[in-house]
Amino acid sequence: MAGTTSSVEQKAWELLASHRPDDVVRTACVAFDPASACYTIRSFGMDFLVAQKDRTITGLAPESSVLLDREGDFFRIAVLWYLANAKEIAETGRLVSFKNIRGGDIFSKGSHVMPLERIAHKYGNDRVGFLDRGRALGGEVLMIADASLRMYPLPRIPVTLTLWTADDEFPARADLLLDSTGELQAPTDILWYLAITSVLIML
Repeated sequence: MAGTTSSVEQKAWELLASHRPDDVVRTACVAFDPASACYTIRSFGMDFLVAQKDRTITGLAPESSVLLDREGDFFRIAVLWYLANAKEIAETGRLVSFKNIRGGDIFSKGSHVMPLERIAHKYGNDRVGFLDRGRALGGEVLMIADASLRMYPLPRIPVTLTLWTADDEFPARADLLLDSTGELQAPTDILWYLAITSVLIML
């Protein structure tokens, strides 16, 4: 597994190096410093430095360790794949569920199911806490459900989390939706990783 991940990451670095920085800045909505040959990319309201020369990704915020340490291999691959393949496509604002994207039905069963019930359990009676946590991660408050947030695991791939708080008739419920452009920006497995990370980082 480690060897496979290393090989995939190495290819991603090579692909990124083959692109002109100006093109990457435009398509991926990131910044580039020619002096250090570093890209700066924002994820969940935190800045990360992607150093081409050293082939490293480092976080500038203390909480960035959540992404770099807990699932560092997957995070690095997602960031590198995005930088090398992002498309200059504007969001539509049309929200879709995973079951409505190509191959997304596999993530509605078994071990691939997103732990949305944990969001519902944690914030089912705490709408303010849900919104405060999302804002701290760079999220934008939307007027959907009882509470909702648009979060950006990567600049052109927003994820929307919705929360229905508990009442006398129904238990709390949470859902996750993608912008309809998501499947144009990344393959389904990377979208799934970004989505599940959006859930776990809220907990």
